[in-house]
Amino acid sequence: MENQLLKIRSTKDKLIETNEISQQLRKRLRLSETLIQTLLLIFGAVSILTTLGIVYELGKESWLFFGREEVSLVEFLTTTTWQPVAGKFGVLPLINATLMTSFFAMLVSLPLGLSAAIYLSEYASARARSLLKPILEILAGIPTVVYGYFALTFMTPLLRSIFGSDTVQIYNTLSAGLVMGIMILPLVSSMSEDALNAVPNSLREAAYSLGATRLETAIKVVVPAALSGIVAAFILGVSRAVGETMIVAIAAGSGPAFTLNPFRAAETMTGYIARISGGDLAYDTPDYNSIFAIGLLLFLVTLVLNMISRRIAARFREVYE
Repeated sequence: MENQLLKIRSTKDKLIETNEISQQLRKRLRLSETLIQTLLLIFGAVSILTTLGIVYELGKESWLFFGREEVSLVEFLTTTTWQPVAGKFGVLPLINATLMTSFFAMLVSLPLGLSAAIYLSEYASARARSLLKPILEILAGIPTVVYGYFALTFMTPLLRSIFGSDTVQIYNTLSAGLVMGIMILPLVSSMSEDALNAVPNSLREAAYSLGATRLETAIKVVVPAALSGIVAAFILGVSRAVGETMIVAIAAGSGPAFTLNPFRAAETMTGYIARISGGDLAYDTPDYNSIFAIGLLLFLVTLVLNMISRRIAARFREVYE
């Protein structure tokens, strides 16, 4: 009994001593730490205010658009003809083209990005990783306008030579989506590799001790353990594809068309914004206000995707000690 009381008293004394030390450390004035904390607070406040400013401007101009008598929110979201000059405001053709190009982009970037991440994390030597990863990340530094002309001058002629010139139009969503997938590849592979590297080596060693091969360990142990980070990388890749502008503006086409044929031209939401904003538009006209309405829709789509990414990451996150 006395030993227990002594242990309790010693524990209390240690806690009191720890609290006193922490309070003394807090009372010390560290100029550099205070400066960094202030800068971080300022940067965070600027980021939040910038986001609120964007939402305010998009909402204000979109209100002018939807406040017109000829514009209906139901028509905007359900009809398939987009001709603001003629009073037809169905945004589905633009949404459809955006989803098509994003789908083809993810068909390229997801399997290739995950495969590259698995190779770099589980198979490549330190020397090979130090050489291959910077080369892969060079793709992220190429301007998107270069990707756009690459899609128009290389990918489209390649598709026309395979499927026929009569089948594949010069401007089409397939070539734009495929090249957009190449552009997104470094983002998906880099984030997926970071998630795979965060998995403790003890899981790999346990799998090897049970007789699993390196491929079985990577596919059945490491990838499931890093699933939250991989899914987050995929969803961020989708967000990046949805918001891409120059590639689709150059290679996908400039006419709103509701079509499921990937070989035909179709204009995306970002492509429409780039095309219309480059012309002479009078303020408070349907064409001018429609840019902000579509921009607000894009903002909401990317916001929803990011929220899904955070929820999935929190749902499947593994905590290792």
